[in-house]
Amino acid sequence: MFIISPSVLAADFSQLGAEIKRVEKAGASYIHLDIMDGHFVPNISFGAPVIASVRKNTSIIFDVHLMITNPKRYVDDFLRAGADIITFHYESDDDPAEVIQYVKSKEARVGMAIKPATPAEAVFPFLKDLDMLLVMTVEPGFGGQKMIPETIEKVRAIRTYANEHNIKIDVQVDGGINADNLKFATEAGANIIVAGSAVFNAPRAKDVIDKMKKVADLYPFGSGLDERLEKGKVRKR
Repeated sequence: MFIISPSVLAADFSQLGAEIKRVEKAGASYIHLDIMDGHFVPNISFGAPVIASVRKNTSIIFDVHLMITNPKRYVDDFLRAGADIITFHYESDDDPAEVIQYVKSKEARVGMAIKPATPAEAVFPFLKDLDMLLVMTVEPGFGGQKMIPETIEKVRAIRTYANEHNIKIDVQVDGGINADNLKFATEAGANIIVAGSAVFNAPRAKDVIDKMKKVADLYPFGSGLDERLEKGKVRKR
């Protein structure tokens, strides 16, 4: 299933509840909430109380991305606030497997994120236990950046590995994704797209989301895998 998850970092925070309802009505299936602690990434965003306050106004899936050190410590706070999916960074904890199992023990969906410099192979051992793998297509910490093209090959490698090992997993991309470059991500195997500025800053969010969905229909997720394997451009593992 193809899913658009607009990031509230690009929203008008003075009208956050209304902004979320606006993109929900426009066709978004998830809302992406970036939590930054000023330590793991060089920026600070917001915490669980903000999530709890907007949770009252919507039942849309809250896709919570923890860009924080020691993520396990805060899992319960964000689940109580209304998170549906907890995604933490592979690089943020010495024992990622422990964090995965802790989130799962709370009967929540768990995702793992990787920075642009982290190789895809680093997360292969964890894929079977995850609901989602998030490939950061920009350096985490700030919105409005341009997508790093090289990160798309990591999407392809992760989806190829998952397919070859019969692992059912969502692959999400986050950073600089818009209707013009979306096809590269979906062809490579991404099926959940985080889009911030492209959606929230558009005069009509519905037009952007509709266009993204049409692009995804033309270039469905993983459609570029077989052809590239045949040409030897992707090494089978």
